[in-house]
Order: sequence, then structure tokens, then C-alpha cells
Amino acid sequence: MDHIVTVQDAVTAFADFMEPTAAELDAIEQELPLIAAEVDLLDAQIITLDRTPTEVDARRIRRARHRVLAARRDLVNRTAGTSLSGGAA
Repeated sequence: MDHIVTVQDAVTAFADFMEPTAAELDAIEQELPLIAAEVDLLDAQIITLDRTPTEVDARRIRRARHRVLAARRDLVNRTAGTSLSGGAA
């Protein structure tokens, strides 16, 4: 009989070099408004899973979609000034 075991290092142990860098944390912080807007949209969609959406539900979803689009636009406009590494010609 073969036993299935997990590799402890891969599952729970994190070395110092595996922690997010300051740049990665800054990137996540910049994306937080978009993440929050997407969570709101998901919440609005989940509400309507077990029932027929009402006009209020449809309006909530529509507004949440607009907030996601606005957050994406703002994120792109904020990050447009930063140059990407890799040098595409």
C-alpha cells in the first residue's frame, strides 16, 4: 500500500526569499481598487444565482460592472507612465 504524503517544504515552509518584495506589495496595493470592485461585482452576481434577478439586482450588477471598468481604466492610466522591461521593438 502506497501512502500519499505532502512535501512539507512546498506546502507550509516559506523562506525569507519567498516573501513578496516591496515592489510586488506596491503593485498589489495599486490594484486594490480593482480587486474590491471585482469582489463587489461577484457579490452582486452571487445574489442572483438562486432567484430570478429583479430590476434592483440588474441595476446593482450594472453599476458594479461600471465600477470595475472605471477601476480598470484608472489602473491602466496610472500604470501607463511606467515603462515595461523587455524592450519590445
